Amino acid sequence: MPQSIPGPPANLSFSHVGFYVHDLPKMEEFYTRVLGFFATDRGIARGAPIVFLSRDPKEHHQIILAEGRTGGPEARVVNQVALRAGSLQDLRDMLAILENEAEVSQIDPINHGNAWSLYFRDPEGNRIEVFVDSPWYVEQPLIEPLDLSQSDDEIHDRTRSAYGGSPTFRPAEEWRAEFGEKLRAAGLPV
Repeated sequence: MPQSIPGPPANLSFSHVGFYVHDLPKMEEFYTRVLGFFATDRGIARGAPIVFLSRDPKEHHQIILAEGRTGGPEARVVNQVALRAGSLQDLRDMLAILENEAEVSQIDPINHGNAWSLYFRDPEGNRIEVFVDSPWYVEQPLIEPLDLSQSDDEIHDRTRSAYGGSPTFRPAEEWRAEFGEKLRAAGLPV
């Protein structure tokens, strides 16, 4: 009789991401100075220097940087790392910082309807997203340029006018409640 294979643990959630890097000191300096992370530990792991970074006292590390990246900048091993910000003003402030970083590339503010995002490539070409949740849900993927020179009200109005006609457009809290019910129905903790 075949053995039953259990499903994944019910309480899995995102914890951290690790990047292999070419130049560890340069990348640590970028993530601490530009994105405000703090080094929590550093050392040697499997023969390579490694540094642990966090911005949350409940998380020892949210990002790991480890020497050992091979290949050029076109060799992508991670699609993106997303960092949640608190407000549209945070995105504007981040944009101002990034525009003064010579080694940052492909700065791309995007309105997804359910979030307002600022994408960019770090000095080694890793794609980073800094985003703010919008108060709405709308089916993804949606991509529209985001003009961060607009006021918060103008961005809200633009989002409503761009996506409000979609049959899936609704308050994010409604979507979260519905998704929570799906998780509960599947026997997962919410």
